Amino acid sequence: MAAAAAAAHKRKRPDESADVDLSAADAVEVLDLRAAKRLLLAFERRLRDNLEARMKYPDDPARFADSEIALHAEADRLRLLAGAPELFPDLVPIGLASSLASLLTHDNADLAAAAASLLADLTDSDDPSDLAAVQALADALVDANALDLLVHNLSRFSEADPDEAEAVHNTLAVLENLLDLRPNLADKVCDGTKLLRWLLSRLKAREFDANKQYASEILAILLQNSPANQKRLGQINGVDGLLQAVAMYKSRDPKTSDEEEMLENLFDCLCCVLMPLENKERFVKAEGVELMIIIMKQKKLAYSSAIRTLDFAMTRFPPACERFVDVLGLKTAFAAFMGKIPANKKNKKESYQEELEERIISIIASLFGGITKGSRRMRLLGKFVENECEKIDRLMEFYTRYSDRVKEETERLDSLDLEDLEMDDDERYNRKLEAGLYTLQLIALILGHIWHSGNSQMRARVELLLRQNKLTKQDVKDILEEYHDNIGDLDGPEEKERAQARTKEIIAVL
Repeated sequence: MAAAAAAAHKRKRPDESADVDLSAADAVEVLDLRAAKRLLLAFERRLRDNLEARMKYPDDPARFADSEIALHAEADRLRLLAGAPELFPDLVPIGLASSLASLLTHDNADLAAAAASLLADLTDSDDPSDLAAVQALADALVDANALDLLVHNLSRFSEADPDEAEAVHNTLAVLENLLDLRPNLADKVCDGTKLLRWLLSRLKAREFDANKQYASEILAILLQNSPANQKRLGQINGVDGLLQAVAMYKSRDPKTSDEEEMLENLFDCLCCVLMPLENKERFVKAEGVELMIIIMKQKKLAYSSAIRTLDFAMTRFPPACERFVDVLGLKTAFAAFMGKIPANKKNKKESYQEELEERIISIIASLFGGITKGSRRMRLLGKFVENECEKIDRLMEFYTRYSDRVKEETERLDSLDLEDLEMDDDERYNRKLEAGLYTLQLIALILGHIWHSGNSQMRARVELLLRQNKLTKQDVKDILEEYHDNIGDLDGPEEKERAQARTKEIIAVL
């Protein structure tokens, strides 16, 4: 997917080297374990001295001000450890993680901010050889309750202050790094903290800034592969919150590439959160279908994202399909189906046009699957009759294009020595799906529904176009048979049986 969401890239943070006490580098020419231990012990001593001074003179800041300046300097010196992550496993047992976690709780927000900045450096590693060592630090930080402390500080810092806004950015960077090092923390951090609530609140702010963009990235990471987090967000009114966030762009485009990236992240989040059935219900109730149609009609940059979101919302969910027809979505959808899509910098790419076509085909297949009778069904079928069945012509155009593509891939696979490739039937089928078989199956389903209607004008058009392309109804049936045999039970055995029965019925009519 979304998600969609592809995983968000690591952010570059402001260069903080100017703030580091470089005299430390002169004093420590080679940062070996002995020198690193000295740095850590010096930091812990300064931390202890400061806490003692604060306890002794709680009402006299002047009496502990010097110790805080010294503590800040020692924290900066610790930044040198970022250049020697291989030492982390030896430093963790003598208090590296626990001491830094305690600095996060410091009463002085500047020192808590310094801890976030330092942790962002220490947990950021792109070198695979350092992975195990940095993971050891990450695990120790989690054991030291750092997740709770980091999330607490997000609410503690005031973003009206530029320094504290940067501290929020660094805190999000630490969370991103920890999630990158230990993806399983996504469930833990959302179960044990109020991170989802904070992110949702941050995304509702009207003004765009770097932290709002970062919040959208973190939320996308948390939702991407976590059904539990998708459900949690729905339970705290997250579907409505995300709809409010994207509604700001229903009639205007993002002003910068960063803002554009944030908007894509928001739609990735929306598509992820629409995976659980109960969130599809919330989406319909919050008038998400209407909002997506408005965005499509406005023809702004979010046009394709709105189509993608509708595809997620309507897949195997008849109430969304019914609402779509009721709020006059057919006209907008079939305009896109006929290739009338707005011109923007995105759609010059062939891949963009293709994804859009596949999403629209999926939406139409969902409409046929979700609306089985009544006036809504008649309105849907009527779209294929109007203008001399032009939409059936378009459908057959798609059919031949995807059919040729799948045939080409099938012939390619037949020419390979599959034993050498260790490719079983499932892998072979997946390769064909990637080549366009799934979209071809949806097109065949739509053709089957059209035939099933019994309308003589539409049937005659389908037969004519099949003959013109040297195809028969048997070709369509073969595709549907393969589709029937490979229907999975992701939605449970009962839904699988229903889907297979519906497909069998269409095959029988053909």
